Amino acid sequence: MNNIYNTKDSSTSLCEKLRFEDISIIKTLCGEHDENIKKMCGELGVKINIKGNEVSIKGTDPSMEIAKKLFQDLYFIIEAGYKLGPVDVEHAINMLKDSSPVKLKDIFLDTVLLTPKKRTISPKSIIQKEYINAIRNFDVVIGIGPAGTGKTYLAMTMAVAALMNKKVDRIILARPAVEAGEKLGFLPGDLFEKVNPYLRPLYDALHDLMEIDNATDLLHKGIIEVAPLAFMRGRTLNDSFVILDEAQNSTSEQMKMFLTRLGFNSKAVITGDITQVDLPSGTVSGLIETQNILSKIKGICTVRFSEKDVVRHPLVKEIIKAYETAENLRKKVKH
Repeated sequence: MNNIYNTKDSSTSLCEKLRFEDISIIKTLCGEHDENIKKMCGELGVKINIKGNEVSIKGTDPSMEIAKKLFQDLYFIIEAGYKLGPVDVEHAINMLKDSSPVKLKDIFLDTVLLTPKKRTISPKSIIQKEYINAIRNFDVVIGIGPAGTGKTYLAMTMAVAALMNKKVDRIILARPAVEAGEKLGFLPGDLFEKVNPYLRPLYDALHDLMEIDNATDLLHKGIIEVAPLAFMRGRTLNDSFVILDEAQNSTSEQMKMFLTRLGFNSKAVITGDITQVDLPSGTVSGLIETQNILSKIKGICTVRFSEKDVVRHPLVKEIIKAYETAENLRKKVKH
């Protein structure tokens, strides 16, 4: 990058001019039909003008400063080989708006896994970065937050990476066989046929991270195991990466049973959304209970996600916020 200098126009707006060396990177940063630039201008309320390798950003503080840092950081990230997409730009804007000191390169360039389809999996928010670091540094990590925040997907990504790097010998993925309004006894088929639909999301994520043939082979050999939570009873899991998904639907007894399965050289990641408990009325959620029981134990880390960390369709974030607003209103009416 060449010199950066400031100018000030006759109005209250500031004008910042940036010069970059590689015009091709600027074109990539702009996106198809300048969609990334349009998103920056719309979200930050600035005007961006590009001529060759010179970028002019006009706006008022702090939006202009955010836009300047955004352009500089994204340029560096692309230069480092990251394939920038429109969703990445949106996440980058949100991170800088919420926490301007954040270094985007430390987040986007933290490659957790490169999938067989050459897709790089890395954190998309500050909390996702904290979550990944927690899994690296703690033996037991609890991820709590709404759907679509990457809790389970990133945990499985870390598990697959650990297996490929020979840090563990196997992966065990577990889920309580409890869903809203349904009971296993009323479903057709044998036990496997009854519980398999509840485990389907774990298989879907696994097949997204690995070649299907490879995943099938590892499942067949028992190196990767997908099972209902109840199947964990009586086992000691050494050299394993263990994930308990939808943990809000585990009972207090089941959670204690799961946590005490952990053996030597093993990690456990527990994920769930405490606002979506499907247990019978009056039954204590094991995930909710852990917040009090385990809060003072060293070696256990809890990471909390919010709607800001949702990485699905943009509407999912708005839907979560709408339901949270409705729930808060209900609580006010009760009190």
